[in-house]
Order: sequence, then structure tokens, then C-alpha cells
Amino acid sequence: MKKRKTILDIAAMKQQEKISVLTAYDYPFAKLMDVAGVDMILVGDSVGSVCSGYDNTLPVTLEEMIYHTRAVVRGSEQALIITDMPFMSYQVNITEARRNAGRLIKEAGSHAVKLEGGEHMAETIRAIVDIDIPVMGHIGLTPQSIHRMGGFKVQGRQEEQARKILADAKAVEHAGAFSLVLEGIPRDLAKAVTEAVTIPTIGIGAGADCDGQVLVIHDILGLCDKYSPKFVKRFADISETISQGISDYISEVKSGAFPTIDHSFK
Repeated sequence: MKKRKTILDIAAMKQQEKISVLTAYDYPFAKLMDVAGVDMILVGDSVGSVCSGYDNTLPVTLEEMIYHTRAVVRGSEQALIITDMPFMSYQVNITEARRNAGRLIKEAGSHAVKLEGGEHMAETIRAIVDIDIPVMGHIGLTPQSIHRMGGFKVQGRQEEQARKILADAKAVEHAGAFSLVLEGIPRDLAKAVTEAVTIPTIGIGAGADCDGQVLVIHDILGLCDKYSPKFVKRFADISETISQGISDYISEVKSGAFPTIDHSFK
């Protein structure tokens, strides 16, 4: 049986070996990633934008996250699986945060949860960690806070903002998080944060000095045209191949070329 990575394995990789993380929402992609050897798979609440067509992550429910996590867990054997706690699943109070984090572990099969926020969420992170559920933090550009931030804007360019992000990182670390996502912040700030904390940092739009990187699988394969952030690199473009395959199918159905005798039962 293949050995699945644990949070201890991830911790040991800090500044020793770059950590690869991809976001997935279903069985087929999870299986492909796992076979390729990705270290962690994040079941992100970005599923709302990527798969459900929402304008942002806010409408995503806990039940949706449970459903998608179950599919990803079934498709993987080696990667550590982390699930986003969706908006309002952890902000109301600590009791509810613990209960919902527990559901993602017990019902969905995730190995850790991720939640957004720094100093103001430290108590919640500590409370979840205290019931033996690993937590990944997330600071900088936090998509669940887009209304406060005025949209998807780079954070930490001003000195005061940068100091706040550094304080957030230390608060998340002290609260017991095993790793930390840094999103949408300047590279120099991400480097300073990475050097200031003992837990691994995972960058997304935060430069090359983080301990690891995360991107959405649909973005790196050219399957999501809703937006194209600067930090995304397209490693393959399979949208044209898929579109052509669909067009060929429709054409053959219309012409009667499909199905042939080879695709029929006797």
C-alpha cells in the first residue's frame, strides 16, 4: 500500500524541498494528480467559481465541500487532502467552527482544514487544533473578504498592511497551524514571512520564495476562462482539444456516422 503524506512530512519539507499543491474538486483530477506525485491536494471553495459559475466563493456551502472532498479522497492514495472551510462555517463561533471542521474530517474524509484570517482568527484556529484537527492558515488576499478588500486586490504593498500580514502570519503559527497559504502579496513580503515562521508557506501569487506553490488545476490546463490572474501559468491548454472533441461528436451524431456497428450490441 502506498504511504500517504502527513502534516509531519509537510513540516519536514520546509526550506528543504519545494512543496507542490494543486486544487481539485473531483475524482478524475485527484487521481491524475496523485499518480503524478503532488504533495497536497486542496479541495478549495474556489469550486464555486470554477465549477458552479458563481462570481466568488461566498455562496459555497459546507455540504458542497463535503461532497467534493469525498470524491477527491476516493481518487487519491498518497497526497495529503486539505479542505477549505466555506464562508460562515467557522466565523459564527468556536463551537460551530469545531463542529464543521469535524464534519469535514469525519464525513468527508479530509486530513486537514483550511480557513482564512490572521490575528482575528487565531483563537478559532487554536480551538480546532486543540481537538486534533490539523489547520492550514490563509492570509494576504483572502477571497472570502473580497467585499471588505474591494475586490481581488494585491495586499501588503503599503507598510502598515505589510506589518499586519507579518503579524497575522505569526499569530496563525502560534495558534498551531501546520502550514500557511500566502495569497496575492508582494514577493519580498512573502519572503520575509517565510523566513519569520517555522511552518511551511504555500504561495499563490506570492512569488518564488515560499516553501511551496498552489494553483487551481483548471487554471493550469486552460479550462477556466472566467479570469486570468497574473500569477497563473498555463502548463497545458486542453480546452481546444475538448471543444474539438465535442464538436466532432455532435457532427457525427447529426450525420449518422456515430454510432457504428462497433459501438452497438448484437
